[in-house]
Amino acid sequence: MGISLNNIDKFVGREMHLKDINLAFESGSRNVLLGRTLAGKTSLMRIMAGIDRPSDGRILIDGRDVTGVSVRKRSVAMVYQQFINYPSLTVYKNIASPLKVSGVPKAEIDRRVRETAEMLHLEDMLDRLPSELSGGQQQRIAIARALIKEAQLLLLDEPLVNLDYKLREELRIELQDIFEQREAIVVYSTTEPTEALMLGGNVVVMDEGRIIQTGPTPDVYHNPATTKVAEVFSDPPINYLSGTVQGQKARLGDDIEFPLSNHLEALPAAIYIFGVRSNHLSLTPTGAADTNIHTKVELAEINGSETFIHVNYDNTRLVVQEDGVHPHRMGKEISIYVNPSSFFVFDEAGVLVSSPDRNTLE
Repeated sequence: MGISLNNIDKFVGREMHLKDINLAFESGSRNVLLGRTLAGKTSLMRIMAGIDRPSDGRILIDGRDVTGVSVRKRSVAMVYQQFINYPSLTVYKNIASPLKVSGVPKAEIDRRVRETAEMLHLEDMLDRLPSELSGGQQQRIAIARALIKEAQLLLLDEPLVNLDYKLREELRIELQDIFEQREAIVVYSTTEPTEALMLGGNVVVMDEGRIIQTGPTPDVYHNPATTKVAEVFSDPPINYLSGTVQGQKARLGDDIEFPLSNHLEALPAAIYIFGVRSNHLSLTPTGAADTNIHTKVELAEINGSETFIHVNYDNTRLVVQEDGVHPHRMGKEISIYVNPSSFFVFDEAGVLVSSPDRNTLE
């Protein structure tokens, strides 16, 4: 099966939800829609499913126009952010419901329910009601109900966003294994760059209803086409510093200067935007080539096993990602170190000019 979206637009009144969407997915492919809230991911999925109709454009499945075909007449299954289960039905009956509606024989239903339940570790809960289970277990039911249909198109709209950190990590790993076993087209939406990288496959980066870059997920991560793609594909958002190149040196802000080397050597004299992800800034030097930035702590934000240190340099907000829990008092003077080999370089229009070697960013 192959699905193509050709010149898709979606307007609600005068409000644009999607514009100029052109995509093609093949059977067995794993695809991630990555974008911030209101980027258009859910709108795109609803159109792919046949729940909504585009304002303009066509949807083709194996070359056949299905733009106006109802979701009930398509081989599609969808999992939503909020798990939706039938509260009065047992776990078994919840999972079996799509097959029962389709008139599948009882023996086949039983086989597939038990097989799918085992896949999602629900085999000991089949006689219980959803209300008796945790949020993570209830989301597993919703995923099982989607998987049991063996649909050709499987859509998952931020299915783990409402679960706690531990459950998200567990289900991410399990879902990867499940996706690899299926020939369906899998489309998974998320706001989290880390989740996109874990799922791999191909990524579609979206912003304000438009596609801003597509390609194999690691390739897009390592070579963001624009500053906007780099922002969406970095958490925290990538740090930017304006700078100039003259001769064989780069100068950032008032007092940062370093010689051009590695991927920066061929940069012609011009004004640039230098970008560096927060995990490539450090409070300790990593090598002789490091450049340091003298600044003060504005905020230290502890998030699980990481600390995010917010500082200001040359009227620009920077965020440093530090492993471990490290309290820092506000106003404390610190030095931040960065190896120039970690810089992405964009022109004044925000288009990528040069990216670091992948080994540098691992």
